[in-house]
Formats: sequence, structure tokens, C-alpha cells
Amino acid sequence: MNLYPLAKPFIGLIGPETAHRLTVRALAAGLGPNVSAAADPILKTTLWGRKFANPIGLAAGFDKHGEAIAASLALGFGFTEIGSITPKPQPGNPRPRVFRLTQDRAVINRYGFNSEGIEAAAGRLRAYREGGGTGLVGVNLGKNKESEDAALDYAKGAAALGGFADYVVVNVSSPNTPGLRALQGKDELAAIVARTRDALPEPAPPLLVKLAPDLTDEDKRDIAAVALDAPVDGLIISNTTTARPDGLKSPHANEAGGLSGAPLMAPSTSLLTEFFALTEGKLPLIGVGGVASAADAYAKIRAGASLVQLYTALVFEGPGLVPAITSGLADLLRRDGFA
Repeated sequence: MNLYPLAKPFIGLIGPETAHRLTVRALAAGLGPNVSAAADPILKTTLWGRKFANPIGLAAGFDKHGEAIAASLALGFGFTEIGSITPKPQPGNPRPRVFRLTQDRAVINRYGFNSEGIEAAAGRLRAYREGGGTGLVGVNLGKNKESEDAALDYAKGAAALGGFADYVVVNVSSPNTPGLRALQGKDELAAIVARTRDALPEPAPPLLVKLAPDLTDEDKRDIAAVALDAPVDGLIISNTTTARPDGLKSPHANEAGGLSGAPLMAPSTSLLTEFFALTEGKLPLIGVGGVASAADAYAKIRAGASLVQLYTALVFEGPGLVPAITSGLADLLRRDGFA
């Protein structure tokens, strides 16, 4: 049952964080649509030994606490990613911390890794798996704000949650936790990756790193070197941006936090192209940032992405966007002669 068309006018009248929480709760209660992810066989993708019914996934940030895993997948996604999850519960930054930029089809958030912690997430993941859930689930890990040992935080998350995950993500790129993005430095990132990988249970799921779009050329070269040498199993490109592109029209455009949505499409896709070249096509890449149509998803794939994620566009388009993208992507592939 898809109640979004009826609910959309009401959702627009309430605060974005409240709307987000109500949406997650509604999905968890079974009030969302139930769409098969296997819409078209041309979209089947195999990566890391996992079989994806389609390459379109729900990005981290929507189901932060793993409350609606099955319901998220039932929107038609080929996979979902929960989190970011920190070792200890923490409230995140003070409200208000989420802002709709409706005129720009964008959102600014400064959540700050609000998380119910790894114990709560482990309980939900265990229940999903023991209940017969076989959907592909990524687990995105963060660090606690007050933690002085970032690598230990990521290792704790990997140890507790890696056994339930189809892949694990080290998120060192949120702009809303002080000092977090500094962990993308070469030595810091290499140490975090090594300790996180050592902590993963066997058989170890793939380990990925999620990157910021706001990187210097030196940062990019260093990260690519770490990714290939460590090694990691993939990169997610990219997180939200602290940049504010010219031409933003919405009243909240100058709020602090990470910008996502349509304005992020071009810079994140450009960065994807750069990392495909820097890693010589040797690493799987997940393209995320600004995806709102089949053409956007196709652009990410043509830029080097093996998988594609979205989130912000759902705020404006609703869950019907997912089958529209998968159907349109299948058409684009056939148009261009791909099998």
C-alpha cells in the first residue's frame, strides 16, 4: 500500500526531521509499497560474490538505526545501507538540524551521527537475518563524537555488526562530526582500515570507505593509494558537501551542514570519474549524490560506478521514484546495446 501521494501535502507542512522519523516508522509498520527488486533481468549485477537484483540502493542516512530494513528493500531497491552507527548511543547535534531546500531539490543536514549504538543495531540486524531476511544490507560505521581513538570505534562496529552485513562502510567523510574528515589523511585512513579489517568476523564482508566530495588533489591521490594498498574492497563517492554552489535559491541555503540532492550530482559524478582513473578501474565504486532519475543513475554508471545509491530525491519524489529509475535504467541499457 503506497500512501505517499495522500501524505505528501501533509509531509510538506511538518519539519523535515519529524517527517523523516514518521516515514521510517510508517515503513516499519508496513505502510509502504511492496515492489519487487527484480524488475528486469538486464539489471542483475554480481559484485563481491553477491547477486544484486538491480544496482540501485538506498543510501545511508535514511534508515539510521536499522529499523526498516525489510521495508526499505520492499521499495524496489537492490540493496540498502543502514547507519551511520556509532559504538555508543549518542544524540547528535541540537535541533533544528535538517533543512529542506525545496527550490533547489536539496537538503542540508547536520545530524552529527545521531545513533542508537551498535547494540541496538545488532539486535535489529539479528532479528532480520533470523527472521529469514536475505536482502543485501550494508552497514555504515561512524565514530562517537567524544572518542579519542577513532580506529577503535570503527573496529568495535565491525566486530559487532560485520557478521550480519553484506558489506561494511568506514564513514570518515561526514562534515558534522568535528575532526572526522581529517581521518581521510593517508596515515590516519590506512590505520583505520587496517584495524577495522582485522576486527571483521570471518567470513569477512567487503570493506568500503565513504569519501567526502571536498578533497584536494593531494587528498585524492593519497586516498586512492591507501585504497589500493590496504586494500579496501570499494569506495563510496560521495558524502554530502560543505560547498554552497552558486545559484541556490532556497531560504535555508546558508545553513551549516552537508548539502545533498540535485546540486551534488555534478561534483560527485566528476569525483567518481577521477577516482575511477586514480584506482585504474581496479576497485568497485558506488556512486551517490544527486541521483533523481534513470538518466542520473546511468551517468554514475558511465562514470565508473558498479552500484548507485540515492536518498534525498525520495524526499521530493516519494517511493515511486525507485521503480521509475530501475525501469528507465533498463531502457537506457537496451537503447545503447548493453546486455
